[in-house]
Amino acid sequence: MEKIVEQGLLYDFYGELLTRHQRRIYEGIVYDNLSLSEIAEEEGVSRQAVHDIVKRCDKALQGYEEKLKLVAKFESIKAKVARIDQLSEQCTDASDMAAYSAQVKKLSGEILEEL
Repeated sequence: MEKIVEQGLLYDFYGELLTRHQRRIYEGIVYDNLSLSEIAEEEGVSRQAVHDIVKRCDKALQGYEEKLKLVAKFESIKAKVARIDQLSEQCTDASDMAAYSAQVKKLSGEILEEL
């Protein structure tokens, strides 16, 4: 997964666990695409302080994911729902219905287990 996309997903799931100051700085990097210098000037801290906070936030967010695995579950469920959608488009007549139904039932069972 591309780093910026991964950072955004991790922040979406766990960002509220960061302090307000950390969230402002991290949002500046991830969502607003600001440079370390721009954020440092805006926050009244050094460029190195911003760099350190971003690294700490990355590490904290990764740690939350390692323990809770919410992003991994989300991605897995998203893939299964996409597969169900794909199956529904492939099911064109009654003869396909039994196979389609069995596959959907299996996928929906897997989704429920993950929740």
